[in-house]
Amino acid sequence: MKILLRAVIAVVLLAVVLGGGLVLYLTVTEYKPDAVTPVQVHQHQGETVNVQDELTITSFNIGYAALDSDVDFFMDGGSMSRGLSRERVEQNLAKIINFLNSTGSDLYVLQEVDEESTRSYGVNQKERIAQALPDYVYSYALNYRVGWVPVPLLQPMGRVASGLQTLSRFTVHESTRYSLASEESWPTSIAHLKRCLLESRIPVSNGRELVIANIHLSAYDAGGKLRDAQLAFLEEYVRSEAANGNYVIIGGDWNHLLASNPQEFRARFSANWPSWLQLLPEGVLSEFVWAYDENIPSVRNLDASYDPQRTFTCTIDGFLVSPNVEVVNVTGHDLGFEFSDHHPVTMTFRLIDDTETDEEAE
Repeated sequence: MKILLRAVIAVVLLAVVLGGGLVLYLTVTEYKPDAVTPVQVHQHQGETVNVQDELTITSFNIGYAALDSDVDFFMDGGSMSRGLSRERVEQNLAKIINFLNSTGSDLYVLQEVDEESTRSYGVNQKERIAQALPDYVYSYALNYRVGWVPVPLLQPMGRVASGLQTLSRFTVHESTRYSLASEESWPTSIAHLKRCLLESRIPVSNGRELVIANIHLSAYDAGGKLRDAQLAFLEEYVRSEAANGNYVIIGGDWNHLLASNPQEFRARFSANWPSWLQLLPEGVLSEFVWAYDENIPSVRNLDASYDPQRTFTCTIDGFLVSPNVEVVNVTGHDLGFEFSDHHPVTMTFRLIDDTETDEEAE
């Protein structure tokens, strides 16, 4: 009996030591980016943006090339924390790259792009995508870097290095990472995402700038409090840029329902409404233009593998543009959630040249 008791005590002490050591390691190595950080632009001589040209931009949360149709996710009620295999991640990434090349958009804003993560078997997706689109200027900002995510216990997510990637056919003269509200309470913060906005500033032929903001807002914040703070930042950000006469496009994964009648949508699907999904505050950024495809859902719930007959789907990916950007068309791409838990969304747009009107007014 004494031997058994000693063994139990030894196991408990070992667990405490290992757990304490992990918490100490994660605390010391916690990723703490500055509020504003310059980002390297991987540059070559890009094209020039001309006003009145018809341009395209595609937003795509690639789900770190692991969240394909056969995968669930433990935070959504499933059990998995990684892709099925390295081979499957490679296959998914090849299909993602094929989609990007075949679509041929002028601009891409991508989310959940891994550099070197256990969950995607160390495949450097940022470099693979950049190499596959050599005619594009690109920048990249980390929003998730943790030495070891210890959950779920039986198959931890492990090491994570992931972020936002923006690619442009046009010259980008400056790129900046802006920190958004993120989990601050210790010890939760040491293993959480550090949300951000990745800004790319592109010169336009009339002397103004096209400002592209790539975002991925919070998903699992209780009551949406972090998302409220993130939206408040975005409101101030887009109003400031628009007041300077710039053309602004914010694109990405909003983690809010984008719908013409959100209350009706929620009532219709209340029985299986996922806990992570929030409604946008009423009237938020009403002076700007929302652009999304309500007919093609852009995300699926990850409580189980994808079943077209039962899986909850909705639209959370899209764009917000300033009034001087004319939205020509928005198209969601129905890919059957084959190689990501999101569908890409493409917006066709034009920049309105109002500089002559401004000069006359002066």
